[in-house]
Amino acid sequence: MDNLRWREPVRQVADPWITLAAIATATERLRFGPMVTPLARRRPTKVARETATLDQLSGGRLTLGVGLGSDRFADELSATGEELDDRRRGQMLDDSLEILAAAWSGRPVHHHSPHYTVDGISFLPRPVQRPGVPVWAAGYPGNVRPLRRAARHDGFFPINLEHPDQLADIATTITGLRRPKTTPYDIAIALPPGADPTPYAEAGATWWLAEFPPETVSLDQVRGVLRDGPVQTDIERDR
Repeated sequence: MDNLRWREPVRQVADPWITLAAIATATERLRFGPMVTPLARRRPTKVARETATLDQLSGGRLTLGVGLGSDRFADELSATGEELDDRRRGQMLDDSLEILAAAWSGRPVHHHSPHYTVDGISFLPRPVQRPGVPVWAAGYPGNVRPLRRAARHDGFFPINLEHPDQLADIATTITGLRRPKTTPYDIAIALPPGADPTPYAEAGATWWLAEFPPETVSLDQVRGVLRDGPVQTDIERDR
């Protein structure tokens, strides 16, 4: 997660973008990325440089997770003077995504909106992946607007998902919004280590991210999950 701080007792928070650079250079096959970065509190032109550089460093393995961000966990938006209105942050997010897509094309970017101006700048080198870095948009189940945003991109990350039935409804809605597109699409879920992802896979999930509580996670826990490797679902066992 791209957070400036977290609620107590968590006091130490690493910068995700420096960490991602370390991951890019220390691994060869791992797909990685921030989940979720609140683009409304970041400069999209800087993110364009960061994402292209990370994709180059990794040989094309970056996925960009984006979302509105929230003030509910540690008041980090209000404590730093960021935009608190969800609607305005949504507009800033959509503008940022438009700028990123244009920047990844390698052509000069011309963007003029109430939130951002980019006047004829080219962002080179381009990412390795074409037409650009895959984008997963995050959102809460039951909110249609994030689903519409996600359907325009490459994946969806439901936050605070409580049941596979919720995911089935989400998958159906996104499929309808994406018609007639037939390109691959990802739905990523976060579950605790040891959970059975099979019901979620059956409901439409394509990725399972091991989720650790920030307040209690230990290095040994993370290393244990890495050592055990990906969990195979019942669907994969039946193939």
